[in-house]
Amino acid sequence: MAVLLALALCLSSLGEGAGEEEYEGMKTYFEQHGALHVSGTQLTDAAGAPVQLRGVSTLGLAWYPEFVNEDAFRTLRDEWGANTVRLAMYTCEDGGYMTGGDRAALEALIDRGVKLCAALGMYAIIDWHILSDGDPNIYADAAEDFFRRMSALYADQPHVLYELCNEPNGAGVTWPVVKGYAERIIPVIRANAPDAVIICGTPTWSQDVDAVAADPLDDPNTMYALHFYAATHKATLRRKVVRALKDGTPVFVSEFSICDASGDGEIDYDSAAAWRELIGAHDLSYIAWSLSNRDESAALIRADCQKTSDWTEDDLSETGRWLRDVLRADRER
Repeated sequence: MAVLLALALCLSSLGEGAGEEEYEGMKTYFEQHGALHVSGTQLTDAAGAPVQLRGVSTLGLAWYPEFVNEDAFRTLRDEWGANTVRLAMYTCEDGGYMTGGDRAALEALIDRGVKLCAALGMYAIIDWHILSDGDPNIYADAAEDFFRRMSALYADQPHVLYELCNEPNGAGVTWPVVKGYAERIIPVIRANAPDAVIICGTPTWSQDVDAVAADPLDDPNTMYALHFYAATHKATLRRKVVRALKDGTPVFVSEFSICDASGDGEIDYDSAAAWRELIGAHDLSYIAWSLSNRDESAALIRADCQKTSDWTEDDLSETGRWLRDVLRADRER
C-alpha cells in the first residue's frame, strides 16, 4: 500500500502550467460560477444563480491513488463534462486514515486533488468517508483535527466543499446522533472557512434525508447527503427525496451508481432513468461512484484497462459509458 501511495505521488507532479491551456474557448465552470452558496434547497453561485455540480468520486485514495492525476481530471472535464471531483478519504477499511493508513501520503493526495481541481477550474469535495465505523462520533476527535487543518489549508480556496461523514449507519445511528457530530465539526470548519459549502451525511447510509427537516442544522450553508444505487434503491427512496425537498431540505447526491448497493451486480437502466429524471427536475448536484478500474460494476473504468486518463469507449465499463453520456448531455443543457 505504501508503495502504491508513493508511486501515485511521483506519477505526475502538479506542473506550473497546469490548467493554463485554453478550455474549449470558454471559461471553466469555476470561472463561470465562483464561490457557492445554499439558497433554500438550491445550490447557487456567486451571483445567486442555480448551479449543478456534476462529477465523480474517487474510490479509496489508499487503493487507487494513481487516478489522482492531472490528465485524469482533465479527461473528466474536457471529454466527459464533469465539473467536480470528490476525494474519498476512508476512515476505516484497509489502509484507512484511522486503521493504519499513511496519513501524510493520504493528505498529500487530497492536496494534489484540490490543487488539480483549482488549476482546471473544477470544484473539489473533501470527503471524510466513514463506512464500517458507522457512527461518525467514534472518530470525532480525529475528524475535528482533520477538518480544522483542511479548512485552514484551503481557507482561501472557494472551490472546496467539505463532506462531514460519508454514510452514517447502524443501530442507534439516528439523525440526532449525526446532528450532534455535525454540530461539533461545523464550527471547526467555519472558524477558517466561514462561507464554504458543507455536506452532511444522513442516517441509513445517507438515505434518511427526510429526517432532517424537523430538526435541521443551524447552518444555512449546509446541504444533506443522499446516496443511491439504482438497482437497490428505487421509488421508495425517490419519494423520500421529494418529501425532503418539499420540506425545505437542501439535498446533494454526493454518491450514486446504477448497479446494486454492493457496488456490483446488474445495472438497472430503468431505475437509473427514473433517478436521472428526478435529479434533472430538481437540478440536484450529483457525484458518481467510482473513479477506478476495480473489478465491480460501479467502477467507471474496465478492470482490464490500465490507463489512468484519456479513456476511449472500449476502456470504459457499462457504468462509465452511461455516466459519460449523462455528463455530456447535462453539460449541454
